[in-house]
Amino acid sequence: MKKVIAVLQKIENFVMAATFIAMAMSTFAQVVNRNTFGYGISWFEELARYCMVYMALLGTEIGLRDGTQISITAVIDRFRGRLRQLLLILGKVVVVAFSATVFVASWNPIMKQIQFGQLSPGLEIPMYIPYAALPVSFGIITVVQFSTLLAMLMEFFAAGKPEAMERGGA
Repeated sequence: MKKVIAVLQKIENFVMAATFIAMAMSTFAQVVNRNTFGYGISWFEELARYCMVYMALLGTEIGLRDGTQISITAVIDRFRGRLRQLLLILGKVVVVAFSATVFVASWNPIMKQIQFGQLSPGLEIPMYIPYAALPVSFGIITVVQFSTLLAMLMEFFAAGKPEAMERGGA
């Protein structure tokens, strides 16, 4: 499972870097084109918008993975020990359930876009490509957060065993 997550993280990092570069370049080109030549090219803005959508959604997973996502911990911070661990596990279950639900639900709009063959107005790419940001990012979120949940559960149940107590596990 760790190898799968490592591969997903490398893909995420590559996509994040590529979309950031594309967004920055297209925004810069749009500004220069508008101010130097006096007219705008609509697909520059559209490309930047689609890149930002992918970056925001993949950034959500990166923030969840490394713990930099904003969270309200007023309730959890009041507890210690196994009850605190249990509340953290419950929170992770909610994240996994929500991300899995969005992942499943996001396929319907993509299937409709494939069925109707709609193209984006500026880039003239199939609209299922921008819409694919949802299942891609929430699929990765589901896999990574589920594996984190499994690790939390294994730690929680191992901490209750006597041999874990002797090693300082609880």
